[in-house]
Amino acid sequence: MARTDLKRDESTGRAGAMAAALAGMGVLHFAQPRGFDGLVPRALPGSARAWTYGSGVAELAVAGLLAVPATRRMGGRAAQVLFLAVWPGNFYHAWRARNASPRIRAITLARLPLQIPMIRAAGRIARRR
Repeated sequence: MARTDLKRDESTGRAGAMAAALAGMGVLHFAQPRGFDGLVPRALPGSARAWTYGSGVAELAVAGLLAVPATRRMGGRAAQVLFLAVWPGNFYHAWRARNASPRIRAITLARLPLQIPMIRAAGRIARRR
C-alpha cells in the first residue's frame, strides 16, 4: 500500500471515529438533555435547553459531514469550530464545579485540555492528513 493510501486510511478512520463520537453525543443531547443544560453559561440569551438542543443538532450535522467522503474536509473545519464553540461551556462547568467533590473537579478540569487534541485531529481531517 502506498504512503498516500495509508494516510487516507488513517484520515478515514479518524473521521469515522470522530463522526461516531459526535453522533453519539448529539443523540445524548436529546435523550438526556438535563445533563447538558448545566454546561450552558447563564450569560447566554434564551433557555439552556434551547442551547442544549442546538448544540445537539450541530453535533449531528458535523457528524454527518465527517461521515461522507465528499464533505469530510468541510466536516473537519466544522468540527474545529464546534469544539472551539463549546469550550467556554466546559470552562464554565469547571468553574461551577470548583467546590464539588475532588472526583467531579478532576473530570471537569480534565476535559479542558482534551479539547486541544480534538481540535487538532479535526484540523488533520480537514487537511486530509
